[in-house]
Amino acid sequence: MEALSPATLQFIEQHDTDDPRNLALQAGKYPDVDMKVAITQIAGRQVAKIKLPTWYNCLDIRYPRHLSLEQCSSEGTARYKAELAQGNSLTDLTGGFGVDCSFMAESFKKGDYVERQEELCEIATHNFAALGQQHISVHHADGVDYLSTMSRVDWLFIDPARRDSKGGKTVVIADCEPDVSAIEPQLLEKAARVMIKLSPMLDLSLALNTMKHVVEVHIISAQNECKELLLILKDQEEKEPINIHCINLAAGHTEKFVFTREEEQEAHCSYTNQLGHYLYEPNASVMKAGAFRRIAEAFSLKKLHPNSHLYTSDSLISDFPGRIFEVTDSCGFNKKELKEKLKGISKGNLAVRNFPSTVAELRKKLKLSEGGELYLFATTLSDDSRTLIFCRKPML
Repeated sequence: MEALSPATLQFIEQHDTDDPRNLALQAGKYPDVDMKVAITQIAGRQVAKIKLPTWYNCLDIRYPRHLSLEQCSSEGTARYKAELAQGNSLTDLTGGFGVDCSFMAESFKKGDYVERQEELCEIATHNFAALGQQHISVHHADGVDYLSTMSRVDWLFIDPARRDSKGGKTVVIADCEPDVSAIEPQLLEKAARVMIKLSPMLDLSLALNTMKHVVEVHIISAQNECKELLLILKDQEEKEPINIHCINLAAGHTEKFVFTREEEQEAHCSYTNQLGHYLYEPNASVMKAGAFRRIAEAFSLKKLHPNSHLYTSDSLISDFPGRIFEVTDSCGFNKKELKEKLKGISKGNLAVRNFPSTVAELRKKLKLSEGGELYLFATTLSDDSRTLIFCRKPML
């Protein structure tokens, strides 16, 4: 990859926080600067500052066009994947920008990065060298073609493209490129274990019915936003219950909850129309996994309604994987009661759970602006009554 000129490097450093669109309009002022490259690097660094802080702090990292950077893993999710996979040899069949390969390869003696876009291969070669990762080899090839000729490795990683020919996002395994369900036998022939990264929008039950050798599932959220669905494959003689790991990478800590679908089906769950002192809302990964009864059983909670997915208790469960609130009041939805309970309240953080109105509709009806320390949940209790729950964040 061609080195950047001193003028271009200086421009990138000096305009690190400027709007790339405005800089593009000023190209004529800087004849010694490769403006097209500079703007790509500035835009990339601005994304990396939040998404990939370790890479941002390496000034020699090169960044690709926006789409590749948009689709790559964050540093947090990449590091989590690196904790799952260790061994002698790793092959990433869909290298992309190289974030996952770079972080995962830290746990291996040898890594192979495979990518069919030549530009990304050049960027990866440069970046791996900049990061001191000489043990990663770059291969400009189609991942499926490479699979047929490669030697067996400890781990294979594959992140199939989830965009169709028109740029729309796909959420069905068979519509991804490549279709990992079609090459599942080949993947297991070439690796002891396979990690597949899929869209968080994908239906988990459908994915488990489609892929025949899944031994683990990892649903990863960051700051309570579901980001990745990981399937771990292994060839095994007898099929065993699949552990589903619900992970939320929260600020300063990680929330974890593990269960099986069999445990969810067999779980005992009590329902109530009486609110306790505390209200609980599972994090995005638990919700995505569908651990609605098992979470209640595991933490000795009562569920407000089969479809509300809110829970309550009189005692504080501080290690609950999700949001915790202290209940301060509640009321029904007749006008007189609402008027009395909302007297003097002009703002609040409103959410609806198993409720017939949208947040916007209800906010208009209640004449509430967004914000403040008050949290309100409009929901349905186990006796099918509608209720508005007033909460605040507890002192944990």
